[in-house]
Amino acid sequence: MQAKRRTRLLRTLNSLFGRRRSLPPELQAGRDVVKAIDAGGVPLNPARINQIARNLGLEVAASAPVEQTVERLRAAVERGLQGVAAHAAANDNKPRGGRK
Repeated sequence: MQAKRRTRLLRTLNSLFGRRRSLPPELQAGRDVVKAIDAGGVPLNPARINQIARNLGLEVAASAPVEQTVERLRAAVERGLQGVAAHAAANDNKPRGGRK
């Protein structure tokens, strides 16, 4: 009985304080740029915005307006975050190995 209680406690603590899943670097960079723009920042380097968008798989013309690229980047980041969340949810539902 004591072992079951300890196991349950450790599992609960691990779920609360365990290692957090990190985002892929491309998605994290896009998220950081979108967050900075939403906080009132102005993208000073359009080439950097274009490179981040390309790293996320978007085709961006060098002559494309920055505002248009930012909107496409915002949509790509949102799709990426939804994909990461879906992947995490699928992994959370997998049975864990161990004795029963």
